Amino acid sequence: MTADKRADILSLARKTIHTEALALKHLEQTLGDDFVCAVELILHSRGKLVVTGMGKSGLIGRKIAATLASTGTPSFFLHPGEAFHGDLGMISPEDTVLALSYSGETDEILKIVPFIHTNGNKLISMTGNPESTLARNSDVHLDVAVRHEACILHLAPTTSTTAQIAMGDAMAVALMKLRNFTSIDFARLHPGGSLGRRLLMTVGNVMHKEGLPVVAPDCSAKDMIHAVSKGGLGLIVICEGDKVLGIVTDGDIRRAMERRESEFFSIRAMDIATLNPKTIGPDEKLIAAEKKMTQHKINSLLVTDDEGRRGKIRSSGMRSLIIRSSSSNRPSIFPDSRSSYNTIDMEKPHNSR
Repeated sequence: MTADKRADILSLARKTIHTEALALKHLEQTLGDDFVCAVELILHSRGKLVVTGMGKSGLIGRKIAATLASTGTPSFFLHPGEAFHGDLGMISPEDTVLALSYSGETDEILKIVPFIHTNGNKLISMTGNPESTLARNSDVHLDVAVRHEACILHLAPTTSTTAQIAMGDAMAVALMKLRNFTSIDFARLHPGGSLGRRLLMTVGNVMHKEGLPVVAPDCSAKDMIHAVSKGGLGLIVICEGDKVLGIVTDGDIRRAMERRESEFFSIRAMDIATLNPKTIGPDEKLIAAEKKMTQHKINSLLVTDDEGRRGKIRSSGMRSLIIRSSSSNRPSIFPDSRSSYNTIDMEKPHNSR
């Protein structure tokens, strides 16, 4: 491909994005009371929001329904063709209907409007023509008119569908605010996703309870090396009873070997320990652990109780744990077969011999 051809492609792409950006700017400036009325209708509805549309408007309608449903507004998409052949029974009198048709004259949509009226539903339309049949027969009309499509033929829905998506997103965000929809609510509706796990799961939910490399304060260099190797976590934890005093990483040991070569085998764990290591409680959310690890640029956290002792995870005994990231760049907080975090019991200190 020639340089001129590549330049033409980029020029056309930038023009497309610019055209759609201008349309969104116009939509922002013309948004008014009709939008507020539509949001209030949906907010105070005792039923669900039924979204319908044909063709490209139908695809946008599916996206809008999905966004609303996942952000606290019960909604679903109803294909107007299927609705006209029996699925109108899915619309209850308490529901509100949102109909998308850029022309406002889509036959499949207009055919179900009489039922919507006789069924007692409120109808919100989203069209590019306030004088269209659909707009005139709606309780509230949302105008998403654009000057022209970004398509080089000015025919394929491009700019208009972008405007529809933006209007739908604006409605969803406004409703989230009015419903006081929180990140916890979002996670409750997304329990299977990684975001849901981050927001809902606690440190205690993902603890592995296996042998942790714990040593006494006077642990020798030789035994520190042995404990680090055996533990496989790249660190050891120094404890006195249930009290966590500090940690020693494999990096600390390497640096001690380089800088204190002549006396290395006479040093003790507390001589090279990082005192007062970063900790977190077992009831903290995993997302808080991720934030803390990122903030302090560390890839391990000790889990302790409020007094810095090995954390009480079960009533059956005292527990202490490590949460460890699988990545040196960004902490990952979900254990899987590849081990994102490792959380390990600190049951008994290794004998420092």
